[in-house]
Amino acid sequence: MAERGGFTLVEMLVALAVFSLAAMALLNLSGESTRSAQRVETRTLGGMVAENVAVEAAVAPALGEGETTGASDLGGRRWQWTRAIVATEDPELLRIDVRVRDEEGQAAERTLFRRRNP
Repeated sequence: MAERGGFTLVEMLVALAVFSLAAMALLNLSGESTRSAQRVETRTLGGMVAENVAVEAAVAPALGEGETTGASDLGGRRWQWTRAIVATEDPELLRIDVRVRDEEGQAAERTLFRRRNP
C-alpha cells in the first residue's frame, strides 16, 4: 500500500494553535492602538480647550484672584474647565492654573503667569 503525503491530525491542531495565538496577539495590539489613539485625541482636544481658557485669561483687561469654572464644546464633546488665579511671591505677577476634564476625567492642565492689573 502506498503512503499518502499530508498532515496528521496532531500537526493540524498544533498549526491551528500557533495561528490562533498569533491572531489573538494581533487583535490585542489593534485594540491597544485604538485605545491609545483615543487617549491622544482626549489630551489634544483638552489641551486646546485649556489653551483657549488660558489665552482668555492672559488678554483679559482685569483679573481678580479666585477660582472660575465653565464649560466649552469642542470636537463634539463637552469639556469642564476650572481656572484658578492666585498671587505669587512677586506682587506684580499672578499665577493662572487651568484644568480641563471631560466625562471620563482629567484631560489637560496649563499654567501661565501674567502681570497684575495696572
